[in-house]
Amino acid sequence: MSDTGKPGIYVGLGANLPSPRHGPPKATLEAALAALAARGIAILKRSRWYESAPVPRSDQPWFVNAVIEVKTDLAPRDLLAQLNEIEAVFGRARAQANAPRIIDLDLLAYGETVNPGPTPPVLPHPRMATRAFVLLPLQEVAPHWRHPSLGRDIDSLIADLPSGQEIRLA
Repeated sequence: MSDTGKPGIYVGLGANLPSPRHGPPKATLEAALAALAARGIAILKRSRWYESAPVPRSDQPWFVNAVIEVKTDLAPRDLLAQLNEIEAVFGRARAQANAPRIIDLDLLAYGETVNPGPTPPVLPHPRMATRAFVLLPLQEVAPHWRHPSLGRDIDSLIADLPSGQEIRLA
């Protein structure tokens, strides 16, 4: 829940490669926050920055992650299109799943909207409930959030996270 008492709109940010234009991952993600604001997507809250090991485990660099709550009049599909456009402008290449990336902007949840697909966006994000790098920052932004399709609160989701995920404050 957001401060208004209504379910919010949440976006996950992540990066583990430097950007030729913006530099290290954290600087790239800060620039992405400015790009969102420039497109009229208001950032209401932001978690602290986290560093997390890749999931699934690999030898690629650790990620920098955060979660934001946004306010927008855009429909879920249009918001996802804006996130994808920002990724493209920043140089995101979608070569393969779980590959290292300059930037990753994921629409995690859009109020209580549930869309299992196949038409995007799938909401809530299909893997968010099993990812520490999503749930821990989300808990900072929305401590009373409840997964709209699972009906579980964020504390119980965190308690049941699969073991072996490494995450720390950046």
